[in-house]
Amino acid sequence: MNAFMIPLVKYTFGLLIVGILLKHFFVYRLRRARVPVRSKPHPSSRALHTRQYFYVGGCYVPHGSSEICHGQLYVERLTPARVTRNIPILLIHGNGMTGTNWLNTPDGRPGWSDYFLHQGYEVFIVDQPARGRSAWQSKVDGDIGIFTTHTIESRFTATAKYDIWPQATLHTQWPGSGTKGDPVFDAFYHSIVPGLTSAAETSELMKTAGSTLLEKIGPVVVVVHSQSGCLGWILGDARPNLVKAIVALEPNGPPFQNAIFMRQSARAFGLTDIPLTFDPPISSALDLGPIALRQGENYTCFQQARPPRQLVHLAKVPVLIVTSESGYHAVYDEFTVQFLEEAGVDVTHIRLENIGIHGNGHMFFMELNSDQIAGEVVEPWIRNTIG
Repeated sequence: MNAFMIPLVKYTFGLLIVGILLKHFFVYRLRRARVPVRSKPHPSSRALHTRQYFYVGGCYVPHGSSEICHGQLYVERLTPARVTRNIPILLIHGNGMTGTNWLNTPDGRPGWSDYFLHQGYEVFIVDQPARGRSAWQSKVDGDIGIFTTHTIESRFTATAKYDIWPQATLHTQWPGSGTKGDPVFDAFYHSIVPGLTSAAETSELMKTAGSTLLEKIGPVVVVVHSQSGCLGWILGDARPNLVKAIVALEPNGPPFQNAIFMRQSARAFGLTDIPLTFDPPISSALDLGPIALRQGENYTCFQQARPPRQLVHLAKVPVLIVTSESGYHAVYDEFTVQFLEEAGVDVTHIRLENIGIHGNGHMFFMELNSDQIAGEVVEPWIRNTIG
């Protein structure tokens, strides 16, 4: 090695040592700063999409010397960067809630709207009439009510603490303690809004505005939760050619009478408070002649008089009902399934614990394993059902 090469080798070797030392220095600083290692996007990350909103339905009614609009439906349209599914998803929230509850979970994770956007579906989200961004009009719309913190805790977020029904203590999937003062609970409760107390009024308004929406946007898969369960049956009955499938997450029930918290008559037409299309036709709800088939400590199973009339429009729409392991619907969703099956509706009923998904309650679409339920239960059923 000549005299010229020796300094060059030393210089190169020195740069190598400095590079190694700098690498270890920056790795050490990154670890101290707890900077996470970037990984490929999880299905529950935010989906790239465009957002629009519009209103459908509604009518002008007198107000003093002029008029105001009543009964309109707020609609949010989310379109992924790449649409790969032909049929959009229509998400309808439950009682005390608005469409915002589909956008993210109370602990800040992306919600089911993002999940379906990632799968290539266009997503429509609504606020039910006289709720949230679908304005409630004083002296035009009916009375409104709101859930208290006790109702939310005892029925939805901290059911193990209150232990009101047999499965309540199995609830483990709600993020946080589920009680007032917990930041996740507080974030959820801050989203709770007043809604109409009359189920019949809500149903009539949603039937009118929802049918107009379906005629505007074309065929959809309707996803409903809890109180909006009846709205799925109503829209499927009113526009069976535009509702390609219904996914009912613990839909309100059971038939004809409330259970668990109250035992008064409800849903005079079985699963709804307004008429559906039966065959043979009915002249009133009394024609369904409900009969008690089974009774328990906090429920009675009522079904139609025999032979049961058929729901001729809903029979054209495939239905998935999903029931959690620990929610109060675990007591009676099977009665809702029985009513639909006896009326000729094609129903798939999935109890989450039967497929190895445990600890969920009534709000499972926003609980810790919400993506698992969307990805292993709901979306595969939709894909396999509508193609």
